[in-house]
Amino acid sequence: MLFRQIECFLAVARLGNVSRAAEEMFLTQPALTARLKSLEEEVGDALFVRTSRGMRLTEAGREFLPHAERCVGSFGEGKRRLQELRGGSGGRLVLGASPGVGTYGLPGLLERFVAAYPRVSVSVKTGHSENILEMVLKEDVQIGLTRTMSHPEVESLSLYEDELVLVVDPGHRFTESGTAELAEMGTEQIILFDNDSSYNEQTRALLRDAGIREFRTLEVDNIEAAKRMVEHRLGVAFLPRTAVVRSVAAGNLVLIPVQGGPALSRAIVALTRRDVRSTGPVAAFLDLASTLGETREGAQLSPALAAEFENLQLIDLFT
Repeated sequence: MLFRQIECFLAVARLGNVSRAAEEMFLTQPALTARLKSLEEEVGDALFVRTSRGMRLTEAGREFLPHAERCVGSFGEGKRRLQELRGGSGGRLVLGASPGVGTYGLPGLLERFVAAYPRVSVSVKTGHSENILEMVLKEDVQIGLTRTMSHPEVESLSLYEDELVLVVDPGHRFTESGTAELAEMGTEQIILFDNDSSYNEQTRALLRDAGIREFRTLEVDNIEAAKRMVEHRLGVAFLPRTAVVRSVAAGNLVLIPVQGGPALSRAIVALTRRDVRSTGPVAAFLDLASTLGETREGAQLSPALAAEFENLQLIDLFT
């Protein structure tokens, strides 16, 4: 009610006439006069003096005027920002992403999101998949982008499948043959990255299942370092396809199909809390993400990423 009283005060101050202000506010004159009186009682001072020419601000009224204008202006700005938030055209979006997704999958998606919603401020936090899940649960982030994680309090939207592929340097013996047998990996030094990542465990499990119990390794803590080690002929590596596409296109790495073993991949998903309704930028981001690829289990690479790969003339590697 106090806000409406302030609106009436501003209307009378601007128009200098109670009847015109009442008409503008869609009120009767007595109703508007009652609101002015209540406001004066609230602030403890007379705000107007009636003259032959209409209503004139008192000294207290003139002092109160800029504060009242800021109050109404701030309220209007707040309403506008909430409208933007509901529509996804403004506000803030906080994302959590695992290192591989944040470096290789997210930039292309964010490029499209920012183009569609340029007024939304975006913040990205990174961590391992378990950390991202915890961030979502604690609401430190609004959306978590990571491998599939199960928890009763979260729901997931499938984005794309990221395959684990074998890459070697251009001068490697596998490059000439164009293919490799899984059994041959026992004679190679295997570049492994990030002991805490699921990719590391997938690589080790692949070799174990092929009967390769002992193999030489060179371990680093991130994908980019692993790529550089392969480029410098220090070994071969099973890396996420999204992470190597540009290096393959540039001729720094060669992608080698592996015979005798299962295809390795993991689903990349968007995690959100079940009990938090997705609105504004969150809903807009999820909607955009869902249109970039199939959202069913086992979805293939999203069109957003596929388009980028096609520009590199490597789309045949992903079909």
